[in-house]
Amino acid sequence: MNIETLREYCLAKPGVTETLPFGPDTLVFKVMDKMFLLTSLNNPESFNVKCDPERAVQLREEYSEVTPGYHMNKTHWNTVFIKGRLTEAQLKDMIDDSYELIVASLPRSKQEQLR
Repeated sequence: MNIETLREYCLAKPGVTETLPFGPDTLVFKVMDKMFLLTSLNNPESFNVKCDPERAVQLREEYSEVTPGYHMNKTHWNTVFIKGRLTEAQLKDMIDDSYELIVASLPRSKQEQLR
């Protein structure tokens, strides 16, 4: 997966916008103004995604490509390195999980807007 594929995949999801709130080098994807993925534009070899805490630990133990979220809450965020043994399907799965966690945390009225 490259940065273009990552961007297209994220933007195809309902309610997603891209922003640069941390400066011109960090691309952030939000659903209904809540962040679910961020990546560096200077070094797009990894991305940060939200994750269920138990699942986050499991992924970190199973894959060296998954580490505690860089500059994020390490309980709820993982940094995922794109190159390595993770398949594109696994990477997309982690993106989907992050998106769904954020959607589930939204007020019901906003969830309905996405449907």
